[in-house]
Amino acid sequence: MKPIRTTVIIILTLAAVFAFRHWIAEPIYIASDSMAPTLVKGSHLFLDKLTYRFRPPGRGEIIAFKSPLGEDHESAKRVIAVGGDTVELRQKKVYLNGEAQLEIYAFYARAGEALQGDDMPPASVPAGALFLLGDNRDNSNDSASWKDPATGKPPRFLPLTEVTGKVRGVY
Repeated sequence: MKPIRTTVIIILTLAAVFAFRHWIAEPIYIASDSMAPTLVKGSHLFLDKLTYRFRPPGRGEIIAFKSPLGEDHESAKRVIAVGGDTVELRQKKVYLNGEAQLEIYAFYARAGEALQGDDMPPASVPAGALFLLGDNRDNSNDSASWKDPATGKPPRFLPLTEVTGKVRGVY
């Protein structure tokens, strides 16, 4: 009787862990410096998978998402604009709905260089989409620099369906 009980306990425990990781939270690892200095390479954090089941991501939040370019990994970036917003980049500066943004978290490793993604004409974020940037602006593959490999055109916005969760505290 004891082996059956032990087996049932093990199966229930594994099912609970799987369910928790699938629907509530899971540990993640930051594999690049695109969000530095906020999130540095090698950081271990929790991905909250529950919050966005009840509301969409908001401006300023750091999210994890599936690559819009079909790459086989998830990324973490900051939400800069949401559906209905107009976003523009002028000489590395973000303008949201016509107003310059104070971004104390933004870091420019190559501030004096003109780089792809430093300038972008005003664009309206479609409903059900987000505009994302890494905090390490000069070293981030994000909405300002993505290029669709099939068309070569920039898919500026991330559909909300690709969001996997909200990045939370270090463990």
